[in-house]
Amino acid sequence: MTSIALAEELLLLAYDDQTGKATGSRIGLDLGMSAAVLVDLALAGRIAYVSGYLVVNNPTPTGEPIADLVLAKAAADQPHTPAQWVQRLRHNLRNRVLQDLIARGVVRDVDETQLGHIHVHRYPTADPAFEAEIRKRLAEALITDAPPDERTAALATLLIATRMEPALRLPPEEAARAHHRLEQIASGAGFAAGGMNLEDSIVRPSVALVVATLGRAISAALGAPKT
Repeated sequence: MTSIALAEELLLLAYDDQTGKATGSRIGLDLGMSAAVLVDLALAGRIAYVSGYLVVNNPTPTGEPIADLVLAKAAADQPHTPAQWVQRLRHNLRNRVLQDLIARGVVRDVDETQLGHIHVHRYPTADPAFEAEIRKRLAEALITDAPPDERTAALATLLIATRMEPALRLPPEEAARAHHRLEQIASGAGFAAGGMNLEDSIVRPSVALVVATLGRAISAALGAPKT
């Protein structure tokens, strides 16, 4: 399995491999990436949801630069709600994640000049192995009834909250079934807003609480979907 942060997984799914341009809602992606950094910290046992706030319960660095920067900030600052954190973290986060992916050779930075002086950056895929592994995990989660690992379950739930399901690039006849399965994963893993049903889940309750509250924060920030 490739080693990549959850925020990077969301970004790779959202960017077109060939054009290197973001697809879908930019605000949804930015909010989702903010949440993904926090989810990674929860998966690493560094933060938890306590009495309405996300708090640090272990300040030990994880070794992931962006996550550790957030961890240090959270440890030094007063507690914030999930809604506050996703807004505080989203500014310039995408650029930091892109620079990390460029440095690791996952995507390329294509700098183009338009209208003679406007610089436009595109980020086409350089190493497809990372995104291929992400899509393989998600595909397996969508076609089987077995509970996915908690990381994949969290990613699937963030895709719903951020309305990024089109990034799965499924044919129309499969989209409805995939949406139903994604909702099943979120509910079965305890991430659904209605409660925690963890009897058959391999997701830790502490992680489920963080993901559920972040998902609600994203949904509230995006407002009602357009019909």
